[in-house]
Amino acid sequence: MTAPFQDRVNTALVAIALAGLGVGLALSLTGRAWAADAVWIAGVLPVLAALLVEIVRSLRAGEVGLDIVAALSMTAALVFGETLAAAVVALMYSGGTFLETFAEGRARREMSALLARVPRTATRHRNGALDEVPLEEIEPGDLLLIRQGDVAPVDGTLASARAVLDLSALTGESLPARLEREAEVMSGATNAGEAFDLRATRRAADSTYAGIVRLVEAAQKSKAPMARLADRYSLAFLVVTVVLATAAWWFTGDPIRAVAVLVVATPCPLILAVPVALVAGLSRAAHFGVLIKGAKPLEALARINTLILDKTGTLTDGRPKIVSIERHGTLDENEVLYYAAALDQASKHPIAQAIVADARTRGMNLPVPEDLVETAGEGVAGTVDGRRVVVGGIGFVTRQAAPPDWDRHIREPGSVIVAVSVDGVLAGHLALADALREGTADLLAGLRENGIERILLATGDRRAVAEAVTEGLGLDAVRSDLSPDQKVLLVLSERKNGPVMMVGDGVNDAPALAAADVGVAMGARGAAASAEAADVVLLVDHLNRLLPGLEVARGARRIAVESVVAGIGLSIAGMIAAAFGYLTPVQGALLQEVIDVAVILNALRALKITPRAEPSAPNAKGQGQ
Repeated sequence: MTAPFQDRVNTALVAIALAGLGVGLALSLTGRAWAADAVWIAGVLPVLAALLVEIVRSLRAGEVGLDIVAALSMTAALVFGETLAAAVVALMYSGGTFLETFAEGRARREMSALLARVPRTATRHRNGALDEVPLEEIEPGDLLLIRQGDVAPVDGTLASARAVLDLSALTGESLPARLEREAEVMSGATNAGEAFDLRATRRAADSTYAGIVRLVEAAQKSKAPMARLADRYSLAFLVVTVVLATAAWWFTGDPIRAVAVLVVATPCPLILAVPVALVAGLSRAAHFGVLIKGAKPLEALARINTLILDKTGTLTDGRPKIVSIERHGTLDENEVLYYAAALDQASKHPIAQAIVADARTRGMNLPVPEDLVETAGEGVAGTVDGRRVVVGGIGFVTRQAAPPDWDRHIREPGSVIVAVSVDGVLAGHLALADALREGTADLLAGLRENGIERILLATGDRRAVAEAVTEGLGLDAVRSDLSPDQKVLLVLSERKNGPVMMVGDGVNDAPALAAADVGVAMGARGAAASAEAADVVLLVDHLNRLLPGLEVARGARRIAVESVVAGIGLSIAGMIAAAFGYLTPVQGALLQEVIDVAVILNALRALKITPRAEPSAPNAKGQGQ
């Protein structure tokens, strides 16, 4: 049964039960008792029928829940003529089910966003012309044109001299890769440089990107279900209810006492308090920019004790930044940056854009460069303020300028060196790297204080880069050079230590997010595929939102448990009173309503949860302050 259809069914059942109870009460007040009984029965039967279907489905799945108590109470009330009590129970049960369905929403959706990113057509060379053909028609050996900004539709080899590819969505590597002729190109990679030709080696269905889609779907199907909080208490409560009802009938010979016991037991706080507290927790988490896709993920989030983090775009900012500028001639550091940024205005390369952004952040007024010549993937040459400037890779620049002793310059892991020459002399170089997000160490410490026992890094990046970036963070393990399926295996292997949360932002993270007990996606700049596969989406581009989200989830679950314990205690007291004849079925139903209202009010305290480490609240558009 699909989620939209189930939503409509639950809404209809609430409406029927409410209408039946209301119309029946009106008829009863006008003295038409027989008509009131008929209307109450008519309002109860659809709810009872839907309930029996759900019980059969649950029993086939090996689950025993409180639905049985509700079915017993409604059935017994109808059999022994307590139609008003049955109508009250039907309304409260259908209302509780509706509320829980609302809390969960559509926690799982189709992977439409992931598939939408794959181009539906490709530009193919054929008989000296370019044809736009459907993806399904591409065969191994076909020569394709990949324009700037295009996504490679199939796996292949580079047929042009060189290409610059953004692989961040596939491997997690934040810095563009420079490939030479005959190098392998993975489908899903984005062309970050000039247009190039790609020789297809696989069909679209057999390529890397399609494989990631299948991994996500398989991981979602194999994901271990997390039992609802209510279900974990239901069996014991069911036994207590049946024993009390049977004993009351057995020792007194009055079946009405058994009916009263069953009515007092349903709808119990397990049906109402839990979804209310969790819905309130979902609302409160959203206040801090944390979208949790339903009550089950919130419950699971509250029980997490192992955290696996992706690196690029998650633990790090995902965008290269200048970490140092070194001069080699007479120009100072600002002048080196000035000439490099002025020339790089003409390039769309991500590294060039980062250099320009840094210069503008420092308030530099950059002139318009002239006589531009860009060599894709290597560098740019041109004139700035009448001086000849060359910016690019070390080899590209030093071929045109007399280099100093480069042996003394150490290249740090994970960094990119951009050399700058002015008038044929090497003026200096800039080092760019993908740095840790600000406050990462404090965030990880806060997570450990909130019960996270193990924190690991899982990245497709090289080990030297991963270790350099995470030095001093005190991680329990660093796993590098991981493919998407290896990330899934890591998630599954860590389950031996308890429930696992995975945080990522790229397409390559989507299968692991789907496989984890709780998958968390960086939603502001992350791939749509990871947001679809995840249970939790951080709506602002700040990993520090994870901490208040965790605190809210644990606070909401704690309040739900408190409401359940208090409510069950009061319900059992009412059941005992009913067993001894102090409560009629209708009185029992009304008493249970009072208990329900009390536990619901207590559950709503989750709306007031205030995390200890509260970040600035998101504004109306969901962006951080």
